[in-house]
Amino acid sequence: MPKTPNTSSSKARPLALVAAVAVAAALLGTVSYTATRPEPRTDTSRQEAAAGQQPDEATARSVKLARRDADDRLAQGRADAPVVLIEYADFKCGYCGKFARDTEPALVKKYVDAGVLRIEWRNFPIFGTESEAAARAAWAAGQQGRFWQFHRAAYADGAKEKGFGADRLDALAREAGVKDLGRFRTDRDGAAARAAVKEDQAEAYGLGATSTPSFLVNGQPIAGAQPDAVFEQAIETAKAQAAR
Repeated sequence: MPKTPNTSSSKARPLALVAAVAVAAALLGTVSYTATRPEPRTDTSRQEAAAGQQPDEATARSVKLARRDADDRLAQGRADAPVVLIEYADFKCGYCGKFARDTEPALVKKYVDAGVLRIEWRNFPIFGTESEAAARAAWAAGQQGRFWQFHRAAYADGAKEKGFGADRLDALAREAGVKDLGRFRTDRDGAAARAAVKEDQAEAYGLGATSTPSFLVNGQPIAGAQPDAVFEQAIETAKAQAAR
């Protein structure tokens, strides 16, 4: 299983970034010093497609990735909120846990609760079998309305070091308040969970995402668990643009 890098400059998958992602990242000053990266991946068809996109086209496409589904169990906040933050993350990613513990709660309190921000989760497991299993388990918890509780338990300080084997996933489900563990196990191992995770992965790779956590704020990228101020600036900018 790949080890989580100790620095932000570890080797990325050889996927070309969508042009708009690179441009917007430079404008926002969001060069990641905390992103973790998976093993190299070769996908020339996506490289060619990404390289051929113009910035405006790619940005428009990334904005449309917001699902705004009121029934989405892996989202929080109003479906019609002016700003949508999409997070592509892995439960074995240390910096994803840092964002979940240190930054996200403040964003929820300041922006989600005020109706300004919607957060949409995308499972982006990149660190092997246990990453995949945790992603499916989180989705399964969501089928019983306990995704965010599972998310909090799985990202608790020291949680990832305990691994995500079957017994551990059951324990996290119990901690999250999942009532029907039998259904949870069936859903976790079912075709629907695998398809949902695969769809999220394909979306991330299609954008050219190379690390976790990766974010889009109304289509503008942020790479890594950046300081609170970076997210707040991006949200405020997106909010102002949406009001025009």
